[in-house]
Amino acid sequence: MGKDRPGRSAEESHLTPRRHGTHGRRLGRPLRRGRREALTEWLPKLRVELPYFGLLDPHDLFSGSIQRIWLEIGAGNGDHAVWQAEANPDTGVIAVEPFVNGVANLAAQVRAKGLSNVRIVDGDVRPLIDCLPPASLDRVFILFPDPWPKRRHWRRRIVNRAVLDEIARRMRVGAELRIATDHQDYLVWMLQHLRQHPALRWSPKSADDWRRRPDDWPETRFEAKGAEAGRRSTYLTLTRVGYGDGY
Repeated sequence: MGKDRPGRSAEESHLTPRRHGTHGRRLGRPLRRGRREALTEWLPKLRVELPYFGLLDPHDLFSGSIQRIWLEIGAGNGDHAVWQAEANPDTGVIAVEPFVNGVANLAAQVRAKGLSNVRIVDGDVRPLIDCLPPASLDRVFILFPDPWPKRRHWRRRIVNRAVLDEIARRMRVGAELRIATDHQDYLVWMLQHLRQHPALRWSPKSADDWRRRPDDWPETRFEAKGAEAGRRSTYLTLTRVGYGDGY
C-alpha cells in the first residue's frame, strides 16, 4: 500500500480554502412531504456553517451548558446521533451525513424530539475536520462506513492514515474513537491502519469484547438489517493517547 503521508496540522489546514468532493449518490428515493419540510424549515437551523478560512470552536455552535463535543462521521438516518443526544443532554453532537435522505430523516427526528444539542453537516466531513481546533473533540464515531469493496475504490475509504491523522489531532487525550463494521475485508483494513497509528490505542479487555456492543452504543436499523442478512458486526473502541510529533 505504500507509506501514508502525514496530514496537515490544524494550523496549516485553516490557511487553505476547503474544497472536497463526496462520492456516490446524494439523493435516493423521493422524499415524503414531512421529510421535505424538515429540509426546508428545520435543517437551516441545525446546519453547521463552516468558515471559509480560520478555525471553528465547536462549542460556539451550541447554546447552554454543553460540556463535551462528539462527532459522528456518516450518521446515516440519524438514529444513533439522536439516541446519543437524548441520552447525553450536556453533550453537543455534530452529525455528518452527505446524503439527502439521511439528513432529512435526522432533521425530522431532531425536530420531533425537540433536541437542542444536535448540529448537522450535510456534506463531506473533511472540511469540518480542517477547521476544528486541536483537542476539541471528546468522542468520534465512524459506524458502518461504506466499505468500497472494489480495489480501485479503496482510496475512498474513510478509515485511512491521512484521515486518522487529522481526526487524532482534533481529539483530546483520553477521547474515544468508536468504529463499527460488518464487512470483514474492511475490518482487516481498519485494524491494519488503526493498530499502526501512534496516537490511537486499541486495548481489548477480552478475546471477544469486539463482538459485543457496549450498553451506550445503540443498534441502528442498518446494523439490524445486516444481522438479518447474516452479517456479523465488529465494534472497536480506541483511545487517544499522547504522542507528540504533531499529535
